[in-house]
Amino acid sequence: MTETVEIKPLAAADLETVIKIDMATSGISRRGYFEKRLAAATDRPRDFVYVGLRSGGQLLGFAFAKLVNGEFGQPGASAALDAIGVDPGHTGHGYGHQLLDRVEQVLVAMGVETLTSQAEWSNNAMLRFFASARFDLSPRLVLIRSTDAIAPKLDEDRDDIWDDEPDYSSPGGDDSSALSNDRVPVRTLRETDLRKIISIDRAATGIDRGQYYQRKQYESLHQTGIRVSLVAEQDAYPVGFIMARVDFGEFGHASAEAEMDTIGVDPGYQGRGVGQALMAQLIASLAILKVESVRTEIDWNDTGLITYFSAAGFVPAQRVTLVRKLQ
Repeated sequence: MTETVEIKPLAAADLETVIKIDMATSGISRRGYFEKRLAAATDRPRDFVYVGLRSGGQLLGFAFAKLVNGEFGQPGASAALDAIGVDPGHTGHGYGHQLLDRVEQVLVAMGVETLTSQAEWSNNAMLRFFASARFDLSPRLVLIRSTDAIAPKLDEDRDDIWDDEPDYSSPGGDDSSALSNDRVPVRTLRETDLRKIISIDRAATGIDRGQYYQRKQYESLHQTGIRVSLVAEQDAYPVGFIMARVDFGEFGHASAEAEMDTIGVDPGYQGRGVGQALMAQLIASLAILKVESVRTEIDWNDTGLITYFSAAGFVPAQRVTLVRKLQ
């Protein structure tokens, strides 16, 4: 018999059931993640899709997606499927596919073109589900790095990997002390930085992504428990930025992991160690906060970014990226 179901937006009262369903399927509790995600979704509903499937008034499944267009200059509107779950006692009814179809309906109405997600390459059940749900492999790479400190490069260690950066350390040869004194100043992102960030990105990419950065800045300052977005300065003037957030449990991961999705350097200051200083400070800040790793996602053929992240110690993660074109 086919059960009659309804799918509609989740409410705050659904939080405990969502956590219970997720724990039953994953074996771990991701309370902190779902508390933050549902609060953010209800606060800025145009940036999220959050639906629940009910039968007989009982919540049996859920799906969360968020708008992500703009990461590293990606054209077109896109969204990421963060979490999806169905009560183990009610599987086999196609509820997961129904949830995805409703997410697609909402996203299409918002003008979104693609829905993306990630899965561990060894998670056969999840990969089979995505394959049956019209997802294809995405031409994107997931890179990951532990929060072990980035060692400063001395004069004899310098090379051209870090964006052709010259050595600006003191010629006195006092090793790490000189590098520490001469490094590019980096501070926490402020709300007043938004206009300059948009200007830097427009100069570097040739396009205006103002709305994207408004959303990302709000997320960095208000939707995470830890602020890990930074700005580099020269003569008290912003010349570069890096945006990251800490999520506990996104894509099924229980460990504390940060996601770094945006970085930019003023073209007039490239080659001066700005990108290296931003990444080094981000890694140091995350380590202090006991975050274990940081991940990012890039196009497979973006050789410039691949070189940059490789030099920073990033390696391919054991995950595959997936994409579903929306109708």
